[in-house]
Amino acid sequence: MKTLIRSLSLAVLLIPALAAERPNILLILADDCTFSDLPLYGGRNAKTPNIDRLAGEGLTFNHAYVSAAMCQPCRSELYSGQFPLRNGAAWNHSASRPETTSLPHYLRPLGYRVGITGKTHVTPRKAFPFDDVPGFDDNCVRIPTNPHDLTGIRDYMSAEKHQEPFCLVVALVEPHVPWVMGDASAYPPEKIQLPPFLADTPETRGNFSRYLAEITYMDGQVGEILGVLEKSGQADNTVVLFSSEQGAQFPGCKWTNWETGVHTAMVARWPGRIAAGKRSDALVQYADVAPTLIELAGGTVEKEHFDGASFASVLAGKSEKHREFAYSLHNNLPEGPAYPIRSVTDGRHRYIRNLTPGSPHVIKWVMGSQKEHNDYWASWMGANPLTQPKVCKLAARALSGPAELLYRLDDDRFNLHDIATEASASAEKKRLTAALDAWLARQHDPGIPVDTPAALKAARQGAHLHGIAPQQ
Repeated sequence: MKTLIRSLSLAVLLIPALAAERPNILLILADDCTFSDLPLYGGRNAKTPNIDRLAGEGLTFNHAYVSAAMCQPCRSELYSGQFPLRNGAAWNHSASRPETTSLPHYLRPLGYRVGITGKTHVTPRKAFPFDDVPGFDDNCVRIPTNPHDLTGIRDYMSAEKHQEPFCLVVALVEPHVPWVMGDASAYPPEKIQLPPFLADTPETRGNFSRYLAEITYMDGQVGEILGVLEKSGQADNTVVLFSSEQGAQFPGCKWTNWETGVHTAMVARWPGRIAAGKRSDALVQYADVAPTLIELAGGTVEKEHFDGASFASVLAGKSEKHREFAYSLHNNLPEGPAYPIRSVTDGRHRYIRNLTPGSPHVIKWVMGSQKEHNDYWASWMGANPLTQPKVCKLAARALSGPAELLYRLDDDRFNLHDIATEASASAEKKRLTAALDAWLARQHDPGIPVDTPAALKAARQGAHLHGIAPQQ
């Protein structure tokens, strides 16, 4: 920490020289939005003119990832630059360790105001001491979502009211379930093109219609937020970063390590600094975002404080590559019985390791009795195997898997064709297995013991996982 303070103190001394260069930062997050459902990533249904316009003005990342397809772990990763086990939030509805440092700790010494509006879902306050900015609903399961008020973000962005630059997170609560916002009539169920990993039943179509309506509702909010920024007169000196978070609450998305769970949409715009209308194949993940924003803000932070690294050179067009691998994990508690998963991708292949393959992967929010969230699941489980074999196959896929899975992403973006046992894939499997093992060792991940009540209890108390022996 002393090294961190010295580095930030040096940066503060340089603030006058950097003042003209320091951009504002606007980070816009959707909530539970599968990346591949956005037209920007090949989605065939949703209408998102504002996100499409933002992409036309900025850089779209083709390979951006979260390290866990759950809200709290991925947001803790995003704000801290640390992977879930390191910051402590490796389970949903848990907590990061009190000593965790995040964007407010790094940007405030550089002269920034650092605020958040909408869904927070990170704790404790000591680790994530954002300014509370009013205006957007913080409850992702409210029916309906409270109307939003732009006054709070307008004031926070105002150059007339504030001399310091701002870093503002606008964390929306759509399209998180329940899907009640937007105009579902714009998406007639019978005309929807369901992605192939979803079972084609009338109930699925009805839910997917309402989900698409929420995506469009969310896109409208994005447009309003960008409109406030434009009217503030600060758009040209503001880095805008949009991300879709993890996958939606459908089988095969959230609470998994498949692409539709951990692959996220990411678009960055900074007029005159980031090329407009371009796409990048550079591999990035949420742990890389905080170091990137700190570098753009003029800060210098020791690498030892982060699991991620800045991709500012990619944003500037000076590099076409960033990291070699992106990593993911899943611990199923408290969302259902234990079912730990670990995964790695190089952008071309995805390797998944189910640590307890003999156990069922039960997710209470998808497979439980919450009818306002999941009234399609009964239609999957009640399918006739003689007349609806595809439905039965997809239900089985969601409920269990083998110890190892491998997918070739160029022609299998939805991870439906496992090639782990094919001889032609042995070299890639070996390479990815080694990369995953090395990451697990660096993170001191003991595997199965992490997805246990004792480990979750310790995490909620902000404790380290002392006493948990690595698996032999």
